[in-house]
Amino acid sequence: MENMMEVRWHGRGGQGAKTAALLLADAAFNTGKYVQGFPEYGPERMGAPITAYTRISSEPIRIHSNIYEPDYVVVVDETLIDVVEVTKGLKPGGAVLVNTQRSGEAVRKQLKHQDFEIYTIDAQKISLETLGKNFPNTPMLGAVVKVSGIIGDEDFIQSMEESFQHKFASKEDVKEGNMQALKRSLQEVVKYEE
Repeated sequence: MENMMEVRWHGRGGQGAKTAALLLADAAFNTGKYVQGFPEYGPERMGAPITAYTRISSEPIRIHSNIYEPDYVVVVDETLIDVVEVTKGLKPGGAVLVNTQRSGEAVRKQLKHQDFEIYTIDAQKISLETLGKNFPNTPMLGAVVKVSGIIGDEDFIQSMEESFQHKFASKEDVKEGNMQALKRSLQEVVKYEE
């Protein structure tokens, strides 16, 4: 389908990659898109590599499989670059978004495949400063929205405000921290320019 965007998420159990994949699908659904958001189940445990997926389309989605040729790859934990072939199947001209403190140039050297764009964001720093804990999934969610342009910033923020209001109804500080993390990530994601 030419009107479909596919995102593959790589993280470790407990980092929220699955949750972020589902939240992206929910936000896109709220703007009238057709969506799928799901994890790849296996023997996951805290800290083990996990994969999750998001499909977003302006037409009904008839595919029901994992994503093998994503438009975007989101690496929630950069240590996975040496463990998992994160760029496998990435479409030419696609993009990789990495949670890292390192430069885009350093990430580029580490990745094997070269026909894609690289974006970096220090999701750990944003999370620690807004939530007081390392939950990189929220900043990574905002960053992939910014990079992909699949949802406008304002629509995305409004959708997430409503979602977090429901999810964190009794935890106003957690809701506010997550919203701050999203807003910062929209501003702080950086494209690597050679």
